[in-house]
Amino acid sequence: MSVAAAGLQALVASETDKKIFIGNIQTIMRIKKGFVLREVCGENVIMGEGLGAIDFGKLLALNETATWLWKQAQEMGNFTIDALADKLCEEYEVSPNEARQDVSDIITEWSHVGVIDE
Repeated sequence: MSVAAAGLQALVASETDKKIFIGNIQTIMRIKKGFVLREVCGENVIMGEGLGAIDFGKLLALNETATWLWKQAQEMGNFTIDALADKLCEEYEVSPNEARQDVSDIITEWSHVGVIDE
């Protein structure tokens, strides 16, 4: 797993529960309403607010890169893996293939825990 994806830790999900992300790099996605990024005890976490918190009941800790990607996805509204990978290449010294893989790994986690819509 890449450095960017390794920082994304679902505090309630185990490795054996992972599902493969079905979308492709052009699938249009967006962050589900009711999920927000907060700093809790010095950690950046995604949590549910309002109705989102009722069904979610978890926290996702994000590393610096995953936090940056979350903020980019929020700003974009609708996003694709390719669009986030392009932004990652602009911000960090990473190859397009590595960026796509990192973003895909993170999106797979976000999809698995249900914080994005396709």
